[in-house]
Amino acid sequence: MTNRPEKGDKAPKVTIPVSDEESVNLGAPTGAAHVVYFYPRDNTPGCTTESIDFSALKSDFEALDVQIIGVSKDSLKSHANFKTKKELTVLLASDENHDACEQFGVWVEKNMYGKKYMGIERSTFVILADGSIAEAWRKVKVKGHAQAVLDATRAILNG
Repeated sequence: MTNRPEKGDKAPKVTIPVSDEESVNLGAPTGAAHVVYFYPRDNTPGCTTESIDFSALKSDFEALDVQIIGVSKDSLKSHANFKTKKELTVLLASDENHDACEQFGVWVEKNMYGKKYMGIERSTFVILADGSIAEAWRKVKVKGHAQAVLDATRAILNG
């Protein structure tokens, strides 16, 4: 496996916290699949829209036995505030040391106004119960993405 896993590869089995008491293994879904979306930062416009869109479709994903997990470097406390403030219903996992981001190949060099820095490339993965990546989206554009992921996940699981 490369350090940028793609469709058909096995997902990295990396465990990160979703609360002080609970963790999730991104490469080992407990249901039919996981949708894991990596996003740069809590409470920023694109990340907020993406998280609200996935939350709005949570029941549709649950009907497929699919869990949605958002991942960023933000702390559990930041995630808790973000969920409360924006009324989010999806799981948010904290990857403060960016280990999961590196294993999924989404910790990349970015460039803003000529300044280079390391950050999270907005990406989404559908990971099946056997640990394989059924679909991968990189450099995601937020508008319509959650619905596209739902449509693709439905086709994968029902196809």
